Amino acid sequence: MTLALVFVSAAFFLLFYSVRVIPQQSAYVVERLGQYDRTLTGGLHIIIPFMDVVRYRHSLKEVVLDIPAQICITKDNVSVHVDGVLFFRVMDPKNASSGVNDYIVGLIQLAQTTLRSETGKIDLDRTFEERERVNHAVVEAIDKASDPWGVKVLRYEIKSITPPKDVLDAMEKQMRAEREKRAKILESEGDRDSKINRADGIKQETIKASEATKQRQINEAEGQAAAILSVTTATATGLHKVAEALSSKGGYEAARIKIAEEYLKQWGNLAQKTNAMIVPSSTSDMAGMIATAMGVFGASRPEDGNTNNHKLPISSHKKRH
Repeated sequence: MTLALVFVSAAFFLLFYSVRVIPQQSAYVVERLGQYDRTLTGGLHIIIPFMDVVRYRHSLKEVVLDIPAQICITKDNVSVHVDGVLFFRVMDPKNASSGVNDYIVGLIQLAQTTLRSETGKIDLDRTFEERERVNHAVVEAIDKASDPWGVKVLRYEIKSITPPKDVLDAMEKQMRAEREKRAKILESEGDRDSKINRADGIKQETIKASEATKQRQINEAEGQAAAILSVTTATATGLHKVAEALSSKGGYEAARIKIAEEYLKQWGNLAQKTNAMIVPSSTSDMAGMIATAMGVFGASRPEDGNTNNHKLPISSHKKRH
């Protein structure tokens, strides 16, 4: 019974030390009698107890390594505190085990020394805008140095750059002065543009007003010319019609009668519109007055050829009604 228990215990012990279940994205480095034998990856594996020993365990996942803050001196001799974060992955578990004592410490030291070197190449004012270039330089330098360790550096990012307090105050004053300068420049440019726009508006308004006045005067002149032309045309047409009527049969006699009629009508209106008037001496001789009017018309006939003016004997006296 005791022998059987010992046998079972020995079998359980051998099974426990000979069977290894490796998690996914992990690698175990096995040494046999003190020398590298093989690398075990995810799955079930059998090793020989007392001969094979799992010496190193590595994770094949991407590792995020925080780089402690350190003091870096810029090209213009300003001390700044810089920290960052490094992303890497173990690519060769054998080299990561035997190539370096502690690749974590090695990566941190390489990142810090490379960062100090790159920061010393740039001025303080350019540290923020040169972050991408510094990150790329750190990754390139560390990856080249860590290649024998079986570690692949993927990327490096600067988390913060903190200058001294007095430098921060000076930078803040400088930025405030720059903002005030830009504000004044923008204000002056806006005032200038405003004045230019107002002057252009006044100029355009004056030009438009003068053009409107010019066009109005042109239109008035054209209207007056058209009116004068219409009146003269109508007068000429009327005179032409009168001439045609006079030259027709009976036209002269009709004109004499019309003149006599108008003469008598105007004579009657003259007596109604004023209290004092000058009348001919023979106001009672109506026949003589009509004959005088007919004589005036007869004197203007073209066929008479008589250019002498007929003079009417007129005596002036005032008559009150």
